Amino acid sequence: MQTKDILLIEDNLSDIELTRRALERSRVTNRLLAIQDGKEALDYLLAPNPGGETPALPGLVLLDLHLPRVPGLEVLRAIRADPRTHRLPVVILTSSNEEREVAAGYDLGVNSYIQKPVNFDKFGEAIRALGMYWLILNEPPPDTR
Repeated sequence: MQTKDILLIEDNLSDIELTRRALERSRVTNRLLAIQDGKEALDYLLAPNPGGETPALPGLVLLDLHLPRVPGLEVLRAIRADPRTHRLPVVILTSSNEEREVAAGYDLGVNSYIQKPVNFDKFGEAIRALGMYWLILNEPPPDTR
């Protein structure tokens, strides 16, 4: 069975590097793809390639809320509206814990909402637990393509 990629939609270069290091330290071997812009993320997930085929879906999306061009909640709304991606596991991983953003994320169908820990060790543990649960323990939905 081929391992699925992790798609990190995050505009902060430091957070991308921290996530990469935390995955490596936790021995999560899935490839990390980082996209720094909400529109580019939607183009990657929803738009067909020039040859007409759609890209393979990642096994997990880690989504920041505060993104350039298309905010994270709008990215989530579009993911859930598309029949090909509506079951894709999406975890909001953001610095915000505003109640209205947490509620909006769940209203739009996010699978989990995690506030980024400030401490690297705690952040690493959160990333390890995410990888363990979503990529190893969780039974993904059947591919509906």
